[in-house]
Amino acid sequence: MSALTELVRDFVNTYDVEADNDELGTSSELAVWLRERALIGPADRATDDDLTTAIALREGLRAALRREAGAQPPDLPALPVLPLTVTINVTNDITSGVTSGVRPGLVPVADGVAGALAGIAAAVTDGSWDRLKVCAEETCQWAFIDGSKNRSRSWCSMRVCGNRTKTRAYRARKQGSRHPQGANTDTV
Repeated sequence: MSALTELVRDFVNTYDVEADNDELGTSSELAVWLRERALIGPADRATDDDLTTAIALREGLRAALRREAGAQPPDLPALPVLPLTVTINVTNDITSGVTSGVRPGLVPVADGVAGALAGIAAAVTDGSWDRLKVCAEETCQWAFIDGSKNRSRSWCSMRVCGNRTKTRAYRARKQGSRHPQGANTDTV
């Protein structure tokens, strides 16, 4: 899987829904996260506006990964303009030299935190978006890369989240199939 796909996954996972833990709680934590991934230089600093943009980008990506058409994350501001430019990527068949496809791409045109966030946003155009997903377990929402052949994986972990979901469904079915017990009229 591409490093860009892993970057988007890791960025979305900076907020752990289940534990309610945010790695990007402050602008300095955002700067550290970006610096650790060599997305910004040692002198670059993040502002509160950068943090707001990062959180809106992260939660917008999470909502998009849920594959919910028209879904808008609640109470998030619209993304400000990110410094991006559109490029046209042409792919050629190596053996014949014939153009086999043309695909648009996004390229950051600034440095610093804004450029780094633009780079994360642009990473979704690298061609592996359909492999990125968010766990179907409502209490988890962890982003993962679906490496299955038919891209049908639903949970980040079948052992944990898949089991929770299936157990919950089983219990709901069992609860619905039970006959209500009336008042005990046995007088012995």
